[in-house]
Amino acid sequence: MRAAPTDFRYWDRLPAHGWIRSLTRAALGFDPAPPEEVVNDFAAMYFDADPLAEAFVREVYLERGAREGRAMLEDALRTGAPPDAPASLRALFADIDVDPPWLDWDRVERGARVFRRWGTSVFRFAGTVTLAAYAESSVAKPLVLTGAYLDGSTKRRFLETAAFWIAVSEPGGLRPGGAGRASAMRVRMMHVFVRERLLSHPDWDLEAWGVPISQADALLTLMGGSVAPGIALHLMGYRTSRAEIEDAMCFWRYVGHLMGVRPRWYPSTVEEALQLAFVTQVKSARRAGEDGVRLCQSYADAFAPEEDLSLGARVRAALSHGVHRGFTRAFLPPAIYAANRLPPAGPWALLPLACFPFFFGAETVRRAVPAADALADRAARWRRRRWLARHSGGRAPEYAPRDPLRGASSRVGNDGAGAPPPASTT
Repeated sequence: MRAAPTDFRYWDRLPAHGWIRSLTRAALGFDPAPPEEVVNDFAAMYFDADPLAEAFVREVYLERGAREGRAMLEDALRTGAPPDAPASLRALFADIDVDPPWLDWDRVERGARVFRRWGTSVFRFAGTVTLAAYAESSVAKPLVLTGAYLDGSTKRRFLETAAFWIAVSEPGGLRPGGAGRASAMRVRMMHVFVRERLLSHPDWDLEAWGVPISQADALLTLMGGSVAPGIALHLMGYRTSRAEIEDAMCFWRYVGHLMGVRPRWYPSTVEEALQLAFVTQVKSARRAGEDGVRLCQSYADAFAPEEDLSLGARVRAALSHGVHRGFTRAFLPPAIYAANRLPPAGPWALLPLACFPFFFGAETVRRAVPAADALADRAARWRRRRWLARHSGGRAPEYAPRDPLRGASSRVGNDGAGAPPPASTT
């Protein structure tokens, strides 16, 4: 068994970060370096994939064809896997139909409510913090080779991700029959196809990066939707408590569970999540080069006004583009912003901070008045849906990779048997 990908540089670089450990112990009272067994587990997770979903794809999509595979998946999402279904489908749904021992539905629903409360701010924030990961080849290469988040596809892909975030965080969305549960399974299938295609691509370096869309990188994505915004959005006035952040961690853990993310270790506290962030920072190889730069620049330009818009539409698009650039500049570390040659944001960079008194005031009222909390939740849900509809034009998410991959043919085609499952509306 491989112990760690060669781009995992944690042990070589740890001695140089002794000052951070000392400072954190003095200021926060804990060592940011987790126990050695945690680091070993995290490193090994770069070679962990999703065997249950991969077995279903091999048995049904590749043997019987994409149409039958899609139909089986959608029927099982509605009514469960029937007794006469293929063994791989029954195993897949038997797995998600049994609640894991750590699952607490009350915490999941509370965590989803916290995520909803962050509104569209968390969409922009989560998109921004991902840019820091684009320096890593294990993150950048799948996006570059599939054409996702590049050039004209960036905005569409970002909006598809936002549609997914909305679906999984709606009340009851992760319950059996829920739209979020269905979206999670569709994305899970799409990830299988991307992983299979990339593993056969000549540019994929398994020894250096691990498997594509690994359990390790997926775990970091879950933290990017819970701990990172829970802490950082205090700068905008959101008054998220420690307990609420940990509820959001539980919510995203279950989203990940449905998507086949079964990490060998999952943080249970904010401190453990910060330890994971420390390991991620120390181990980084930062070898993606121009691939990462292109992805960052495409994201920064994603909401730029199109040339053929009417005057009114151009003004609205320019405002949205300014907000988008402002979030990117405000929440991306200056060194990363400069290294990726991102354009100046001007006064838009102050927008998140300028929101502080408004969000802080609303949060204070929400905390004090139970009726206001319920009203705020309904309003946040409405604003999210309205934001998505305005930017997507009502287009349904596809959750499908481009085909073929850039630079090579793949063993999983898009001509029938190997086609990725298109997503219906969430």
